Amino acid sequence: MPDAAVSRFRPFEVVSKTRESATITSFRLAPLDRGHWRPFEAGQFLTLRIPDGKGGHVLRNYTVSSSPREEGVYRITVKREAAPSNDVPQGLSSCWLHDAIEPGAVIDIDLPRGGFRLDTASTRPVVLLSGGVGLTPMVSMLDMLARDSERPVWFIHACDSAEVHALRDEVEALAASRPGISVHVCYRFAGEGDPCHSTGFLSRATLQSLLPLDDYDIYMCGPPPFMQALYGILTGLGVRKERIAYEFFGPASLLTAEGGTVVEKTPPTAAPVAADKTGLQIVLEKSGRSFAWDGASDSILAFLEAQGMEPAFSCRAGVCGTCEQRLVSGEVDYFEEPLDEMPDDRVLLCCTRPTSTIVLDL
Repeated sequence: MPDAAVSRFRPFEVVSKTRESATITSFRLAPLDRGHWRPFEAGQFLTLRIPDGKGGHVLRNYTVSSSPREEGVYRITVKREAAPSNDVPQGLSSCWLHDAIEPGAVIDIDLPRGGFRLDTASTRPVVLLSGGVGLTPMVSMLDMLARDSERPVWFIHACDSAEVHALRDEVEALAASRPGISVHVCYRFAGEGDPCHSTGFLSRATLQSLLPLDDYDIYMCGPPPFMQALYGILTGLGVRKERIAYEFFGPASLLTAEGGTVVEKTPPTAAPVAADKTGLQIVLEKSGRSFAWDGASDSILAFLEAQGMEPAFSCRAGVCGTCEQRLVSGEVDYFEEPLDEMPDDRVLLCCTRPTSTIVLDL
């Protein structure tokens, strides 16, 4: 019998490979069996099984950059992570995709997941902030906002130069498709005649000049230093923390320079709320603390964060295993199926809620 992780993957063919910039390439992926394609929401990602060169595989997550309206195919847009020096290895998965994969190749893929999604129920203006290849979820979100909404949108993108700027024509076409969509591009190293609106780094003054006073939904994706800087600017301008959603893959980073609050993709309640009527408890064995389950939190992870705890996490989607903890006793319900089957005495905090009083090894 194949293990649970392998059984979730399905073979997809690379139907096209398009160079988007000097460092970024898009791959369109179609299932060998059409029944294996599933709808996705703008902002979600795919998990790919990548050969590790040693007979095994590693898992890598890539955001879907295509429109959710485009059925039967997914597009991922990938930056080739070349080694900065001989002492640092090249990006295993990105270099494999860029250098070894051509149309006709078959890749094993787990279907879309992830909590970084456009809130389509909101009517607030939207700011889509991206750095480098972090524009991939923003392009998918922009497509939905341009076609299905009249909400004002500011698409603000920063990258090093025109040479590495990907998907520019697509963004401009979407912005031109209806009134109310503004695009601002900032190049860190702008050359003479480069088509950008500002140079250097995105600054507080630039954002102040672009954004009128309003209550925005802000979505942010890019390298952690970029998000740390922009988070500081946004909160300094009075943007409410719960209005800022973000996405990146890898270990979770603090977004404040001095090690302050982590901003979550799905922000928890700002303060503990009253217990629900079930009387369930979340007991932390090592610390000797106990909390009454509120019945409203999205997950055990979100609930613990609302109590001031900071459990380790990364993907918040049941893929990476970073938030795995020992479950001393009690039972939980998985509202998102994890990529790997979990033993009865282990639990992923990011995609579970308690169905009884539970004791965690925390």
